[in-house]
Amino acid sequence: MTQYYADSSGDLRIRTAEAEDAAVLLELIRGLATYEKMEDQVHATEELLRENLFEKKQAEVLLAEYKGEVVGYALFFPTFSTFLAKANLYLEDIFVKPEARGRGIGKALLACFAKIAVERDASRVEWMVLNWNEPSIRFYEQVGARLLKDWSICRMDREALCALAAEF
Repeated sequence: MTQYYADSSGDLRIRTAEAEDAAVLLELIRGLATYEKMEDQVHATEELLRENLFEKKQAEVLLAEYKGEVVGYALFFPTFSTFLAKANLYLEDIFVKPEARGRGIGKALLACFAKIAVERDASRVEWMVLNWNEPSIRFYEQVGARLLKDWSICRMDREALCALAAEF
C-alpha cells in the first residue's frame, strides 16, 4: 500500500486501494451511482473489482480515509495522446460521501491524482462531468480544469460492440 498524503492532524489520509478494499470500494461506487441517479447501471461486484483492478490491474484506485473511515475514492487509468505522443491519465470517478464533504477531501484526492500524473510525466488528465452537476463543475474550475465545449462523448455499449465486431 502506498500512502500519498496525510494531513498534519492525521485525520485525512490518501492511499492506494488493495484487494481487501473491494467491499468498501463497491459501497462507494454505489454511493456515486446514487448521487448521479444511475443506480440501475451498477453491475460491479466485489469479485469483478478484485479481478479487474487488483489481478488484471486495468485501473488504479486512491482511497480517502477520514478519521479511519474510507469516505472517498478516485479511480483512474492511462490513455494516450497521439498528437502529443505521450501517455496521459483518465479519471473515471472521483467521489466523496456526502457527509464527508466540505473538509477538503475531494481536493486532496484530486491533488494526489495530479501528483501521480506529474510523476508519470503525463501531459494532461481528463475526465467527464454530468452537465447538471453544477457543484462539481464549479469545484473542477476552481482547481484549474476547463470544460471542453467543442467535444462530444461517443459511446458504444456491449451490444453495439458485438454487432460491429461480427461484421468482420
